[in-house]
Amino acid sequence: MATLILVRHGRSTANTAGLLAGWTPGVALDERGAEQAAALPGRLAGVPLAAAVTSPLQRCRETLAPLLAARPELELHTDERIGECHYGDWSGRKLSELSEEPLMKIVQQHPSAAAFPGGESMRAMQARAVDAVREWNARIEESDGSDAVFLMCSHGDIIKSLVADALGMHLDLFQRIHVDPCSVTAIRYTPTRPFVFRLGDTGDFGSLVRRPAAPEPVASDKDAEDSGNAVVGGGAGAV
Repeated sequence: MATLILVRHGRSTANTAGLLAGWTPGVALDERGAEQAAALPGRLAGVPLAAAVTSPLQRCRETLAPLLAARPELELHTDERIGECHYGDWSGRKLSELSEEPLMKIVQQHPSAAAFPGGESMRAMQARAVDAVREWNARIEESDGSDAVFLMCSHGDIIKSLVADALGMHLDLFQRIHVDPCSVTAIRYTPTRPFVFRLGDTGDFGSLVRRPAAPEPVASDKDAEDSGNAVVGGGAGAV
């Protein structure tokens, strides 16, 4: 079956403000995110792409804009099933405030039991994203053959849940996975099992270097990881 290239959107204004964006409208790439998006065509220059599929949210569309400009023949499709998790009443709130919510412990340690107030459950989030990938795999293979490669631009928690599915991991373990903004994850699907070839690859090891504490909100990624928690929504990546 086809090979899937998963791209997380570039760093957004919500990432650097320490906000859980969800489906909040008007969340754009920040300056760093625009730079990351501009570099994407070069990073994928050697990869033939049969199609590109995007979350409907602005930050994903902005991430793919330079790639589409460089490849005008590349057809773009929109699929709401790979849109961000519906965080409901948590949307637009500061992650530092949400860390005090009792539900956050469930999100971190038992996400398969977590449902966001006024939003969706994390199980439902994963299920819709996996369904989308399976359907697009079949569609791309039928139109372009089993060696075809296609791209999806989505969000941190969505990509982490897809990687967990590909690795045969229970959703309760998916917070152990991390994908930076504009990172590339590659999964090759076969009739019997998927193979993960790249995971959160940015071509940059800066995020592995421990940084001194910075003023909020940029320090939220480091603070969460030092406490053993994952950054809900995916975080802002290396500063």
